[in-house]
Amino acid sequence: MSRIRSSISDILPTMSDVEANGTDSTDGTDSGGESTFTVIVAAAANLGIAVAKAAAGLISGSSAMLSEAAHSVADTVTEVMLLAALKRSGKPADEEHPLGYGPERYIWAMLASIATFVGGAVFSIYDGVHTLVAGEEPGDPLVSYIVLAVAFLLEGYSLRTGVKQVRREASRLRVPDAYYLRHTPDTAVKAVVMEDSAALAGLLLAAGGLLGGQLTGSGVWDGIASCLIGLLLVYVAWVLGRSNAQLLIGRPLPAAVRRGVREELLSVPHIVDVLELTTLIQGPTEMLIAAKVDFRDTATAAEVEGACEEAEARLRERFPSIRRVYLDPTPGRARRAGRGS
Repeated sequence: MSRIRSSISDILPTMSDVEANGTDSTDGTDSGGESTFTVIVAAAANLGIAVAKAAAGLISGSSAMLSEAAHSVADTVTEVMLLAALKRSGKPADEEHPLGYGPERYIWAMLASIATFVGGAVFSIYDGVHTLVAGEEPGDPLVSYIVLAVAFLLEGYSLRTGVKQVRREASRLRVPDAYYLRHTPDTAVKAVVMEDSAALAGLLLAAGGLLGGQLTGSGVWDGIASCLIGLLLVYVAWVLGRSNAQLLIGRPLPAAVRRGVREELLSVPHIVDVLELTTLIQGPTEMLIAAKVDFRDTATAAEVEGACEEAEARLRERFPSIRRVYLDPTPGRARRAGRGS
């Protein structure tokens, strides 16, 4: 158990280190490109599925099928936003954005979660309630069954692509798949896996609603299925929104990583104490380190400068995803106390 906890604590920097180096050590694939491919596959699948579901819903008169169509449209919009996030967050730092564009990934991902809520959940719940109140005359469900079956295969393939990426990274890091998915700052692949999983569950709910209506002749089952699909989307939107909000507000590196940063700083000659340490995740491959550091009293200006350079080099060597290191020479507690007296 202690080994698992140790690996889990290191998940962020280790994963980021591989992405920063540009390749995955297990198979040589580009991790950033892999995330983009995962999102593109999901977007293409959802777009085709949305059209088919809408047509089947109109033909059969099924509110659950129309809810599923709205679900797929919301997912398609989400994937487009995730693609925008991947592209814009990769822009290099410039004069107007000296810390880079990494956090923009989470802004677009937050908008994607809102799209899932508004475009999918709200419509599904509204349509379901309307069906329960106004009633619905079940039509021929054959076309809907065919569309659901095809959609299940396409969504399954899209989910398989995302799960393979998650399992590859989790296996290399020797951590549980679920924990990797929960804590990874790569919100693009996280969104794809969660949305595709919800899509498969939604397809089963829609099929159940159709079957219930076919067996009983009542549209109540279809309305219930539509409401359940909406509640499922509310949950997905909440989880993704909360995850991106934490990263936008400012999520520090895990405690074990912060301890590692302190160890590296204290191993540098002329550094005697780390008075204050601030760490920040700016993106899946971007970490920022800022620290108030107490240097040896007899250290010269040249030695302080050299120690700062060596400290940054050591940190980057151990954690290649560290992009920025800011060290502030600060008097130690004893000297400050002496000045105060």
